Amino acid sequence: MNRLAYYRRVLAAYGGRGRSHLSFWHETPALEPGSFDDPPGGRYYMTFAEKARYAGPFDAEGIPLLDYRGRLGPQYNPIAIAQYGLARWNRFCQTGSNEDRAVALRMGEWLVRQQEEGVWWHRFDWDYFRPLRAPWRSGLAQGQGLSLLARLYAHTGEARFSDAAEAAWRRLAAPVEKGGCVFVETDGTRWIEEYITDPPTHILNGMIWALWGVWDWHRVRPTPELRQLWEEGVGTLRRNLPRYDLGYWSCYDLAPLPIPNPASPFYHRLHIVQGLVLARLSGDPFFETMARRWHAYTGRAFHRGRAFLLKCLFKAFYY
Repeated sequence: MNRLAYYRRVLAAYGGRGRSHLSFWHETPALEPGSFDDPPGGRYYMTFAEKARYAGPFDAEGIPLLDYRGRLGPQYNPIAIAQYGLARWNRFCQTGSNEDRAVALRMGEWLVRQQEEGVWWHRFDWDYFRPLRAPWRSGLAQGQGLSLLARLYAHTGEARFSDAAEAAWRRLAAPVEKGGCVFVETDGTRWIEEYITDPPTHILNGMIWALWGVWDWHRVRPTPELRQLWEEGVGTLRRNLPRYDLGYWSCYDLAPLPIPNPASPFYHRLHIVQGLVLARLSGDPFFETMARRWHAYTGRAFHRGRAFLLKCLFKAFYY
């Protein structure tokens, strides 16, 4: 990693003028309570209300770009494009707006066009625990794309959406060493990896969001294979979620480093909402118990300050 270039880009994103990629990602996470009673094709489990109001930049076809600043500049990010489609789809379900429906369909069409052998590639380098060199795949991109395509297929019945969803979930479910996104431990435990690194880091929010995509496609096209991946993923989280608990805050990932990687305030709030959703989808109250425990941490200034200081220390030594 070129640390100087990294710090320049990060400082420009956080402190520069105008909208950086953070203006898309860092919305206030919020539950969509009515989504759990919707049929397949209904609302997504988070409102994504602020994402629906994303002000750009966009390309000439209205596809969102994220400005990463520095050497990267504006880039297509398939995760963001799928989330923007889900955000506009939620608003369509609430208001019946033809414009929101059209935008959601346009995002789905972009996913169909850009898919290559089942994968939505990121075509820019990214600095992480291990640098990701373009093109790189992501279990999160596969899962979020599935969530959008499942809704569009349920709504339209168009084969292009189902074909792309089938290809996406099969690449997601394949082992990492075979070009997929699932890391299999020696005991058979299966993780969906947001970033494919060696060793794996098990990013929590990416695993959960990707798993929702598996559930969404299973609701539309139920198969034993999809059901198994869903149940094994839920089991992996059930057994390992305590490893993400610092006793005063949640961890972003489980990277094998001497210092744990605490979640930023945004990702900590996201973990809480994801836990509440996962409890509803899986029927397991353990996830709500953990979510409420993590919510309680946010009420103590000492916990917030401790997490902030550890995050600063982690960033100083690592990515």
